[in-house]
Amino acid sequence: MAPAQAASRVPPAFVQPHAEARRLSALRQESESCERCDLYKNATQTVFGDGAQAARVMLVGEQPGDREDIAGRPFVGPAGKLLDECLHEAGVDRSLCYVTNAVKHFKFEPRGKRRIHAKPSAGEVQRCAWWLGGELDVLRPDLVVALGATALYSLMGRSVGLNKERGHILKTSSGLHLLVTIHPSFLLRIHDHQDRDAERARFVDDLRSITHYLK
Repeated sequence: MAPAQAASRVPPAFVQPHAEARRLSALRQESESCERCDLYKNATQTVFGDGAQAARVMLVGEQPGDREDIAGRPFVGPAGKLLDECLHEAGVDRSLCYVTNAVKHFKFEPRGKRRIHAKPSAGEVQRCAWWLGGELDVLRPDLVVALGATALYSLMGRSVGLNKERGHILKTSSGLHLLVTIHPSFLLRIHDHQDRDAERARFVDDLRSITHYLK
């Protein structure tokens, strides 16, 4: 399969100007004072990536949720728990992976006492690519996993569709291998039990491709 080409209007994270550092710890510290878009104004804190600098696989989601915003760590809420379960079923040790998000601040709409997830805009994704590009540059992982459409957009631009490329491994213009799949939160929104079980099994099957990059 020929590598997908990034859209010219929206350069992917790894070819845009991005943060530069030799270590993730330096990037994380710098990101704590990020004001590149307005999301920092209402978020509790920047939620940077989590994992070892030697990680060979990098999982990229959309943005932190309510629990991640409070904890300051990615994928610690319901979607993160489900991701852990599915990775385990796929034979993938999450401790060997680096997990992060395309957007590092929680975007939400207040609804009573609750904070409801709101999809980040294209501009917010592009501005936060400053950090994602820095993470990619430091890690240079053997495989990047795009969890959902926002992550895929940040990594490959508009020209690559999630449904069309799901389960496929693309090669980016910078030579990185990229696995395309859904975000685990998609499974949490499926009400029909049979449909949810079928989609979960498909997701686990997608994740099995990761094992080839951890040998």
